[in-house]
Amino acid sequence: MSNASEMNRSSTNAIRFCIDELIPPIIRDSKWFMFPFYWFAYRGKLVKEAMEFKSRIATMTPQEYAHFYESIDTISRNRESDLNARCLEAILGALPGGRVSILDAGCGNGFLLRAIGERYPKAVLYGLDLKAPETPIPGEFTRGSVDAIPFPDKAFDVVICTHTLEHCLHLERAVRELTRVGRSELIIVVPKQRPYYYTVDEHVQFFFYREQLTAAVGLPRHECGAFGGDWFFRGWL
Repeated sequence: MSNASEMNRSSTNAIRFCIDELIPPIIRDSKWFMFPFYWFAYRGKLVKEAMEFKSRIATMTPQEYAHFYESIDTISRNRESDLNARCLEAILGALPGGRVSILDAGCGNGFLLRAIGERYPKAVLYGLDLKAPETPIPGEFTRGSVDAIPFPDKAFDVVICTHTLEHCLHLERAVRELTRVGRSELIIVVPKQRPYYYTVDEHVQFFFYREQLTAAVGLPRHECGAFGGDWFFRGWL
């Protein structure tokens, strides 16, 4: 991970901490207070739609949902990855060597897949996302949703899902799909974030407490820790 990317992610987590933890909730979750943050983050485009996203998502069709994500152009989209350095190293350190199949569900621009490919050149890599990456990624890319993964049961040795579950309206369905297509391990990274209506990130699921994540995943054998403002979860299937 480059220093610039790490600074971007670290800055995001630091700003989120200050806003969520230091501002009184009655001010923090007010439209007038958050409007400038949305304007900056969304470059002045689709600001109204973004601010009303949590109210609209429940009635969106899958096509409307995908179109919204394809249409937005946020500041965060331009950084290499949402992963911080500690979570990236935790993921790479948890992976087995050799010829193992790995699915990155919600692969984005393929940053994590490239990092895995460099560390484990024999790994068989697959990426899944609503939006096709702008540049080629290592391995095989499939367009699709995390809550309807188009692969058979136990298709992959390891399933990874980073900074994606917080965007899923149907969390239980998404977790069920992630565990269904995995054979050995499931690795998840999500923000350690308080629930607010106005969040500049299209998040609809929140995991401020460890138990909110571990209970949602429901794997008896797991480890879960907070790394740099995000939760790192590793569970055995």
